[in-house]
Amino acid sequence: MASYKPGQIAEKTVETGVAKANNPWTVAVVLGFLAGAFIALGFLLDIRVIASAPKEWGSIATFIGAAVFPVGLVLVLIAGGELLTGNMMAVPLARWAGRIKTGAMLRNLAIITLSNFAGALFVAFFFGHVLGLTETGPYLDKVVDMAGHKLHESFLQSFISGIGCNWLVALAVWLAYSTDSIGGKIMGIWFPTMAFVAIGFQHVVANMFLIPAAIFAGHFSWADYVMNFIPVWLGNLVGGSLFVAGAYWLAYLKKPQANAHPVNESPTTSSVAHQIR
Repeated sequence: MASYKPGQIAEKTVETGVAKANNPWTVAVVLGFLAGAFIALGFLLDIRVIASAPKEWGSIATFIGAAVFPVGLVLVLIAGGELLTGNMMAVPLARWAGRIKTGAMLRNLAIITLSNFAGALFVAFFFGHVLGLTETGPYLDKVVDMAGHKLHESFLQSFISGIGCNWLVALAVWLAYSTDSIGGKIMGIWFPTMAFVAIGFQHVVANMFLIPAAIFAGHFSWADYVMNFIPVWLGNLVGGSLFVAGAYWLAYLKKPQANAHPVNESPTTSSVAHQIR
């Protein structure tokens, strides 16, 4: 079982980001669809587990739901998938390191955004709406309540919540890259992901399932969803690309600038020596 130090994780993540940015669009679309569906399935599991919990359980029910939600990210990172929030860390880190162009980064984020949305919407419509898993009894009540809380946050609140979310989710991905052991990857993924769900931070791909599920059930509107999507997407981008990728690039990958003059030689001495030579 191989494990890597933070500097090695940074280098490995750069290589992963380069590979993601260079994926053919057909591969990116397929893996993006799967990742969106996997996250939606994790959220659906969360809802089905906790919707009928007694109110007296309070935050314990939230904790239980948060504890089962990470199955979605486990599927993404072990079975295979391209998840927007993870790509918002790995692909910008490859850009910070100068290994890809800005256009390639933006192309990847755009393709994965759309394909994640398609996968999450598939689960929301067919499993949630057609099959009725989010449209009956306490399950509908839970979906509407959770979606309402997210939609009622202001633009600034949603943006900041998005930062907090992807600070944790990107760290979960970072920890998954720290080992070659499947058990180690699962442990690394589980706890930061569980933390963001228990805290209540906003995850743009999870919202791609939750809010449309409420809309399909006759609550809220697509305009409401768009006004949530924009700040959460931006917040997730900042959390992944700056708070994780940017921080670790500065710590481990940024090349020190060469000194203008030798360390032990003053400018005057250097000039005189040049004239003598």
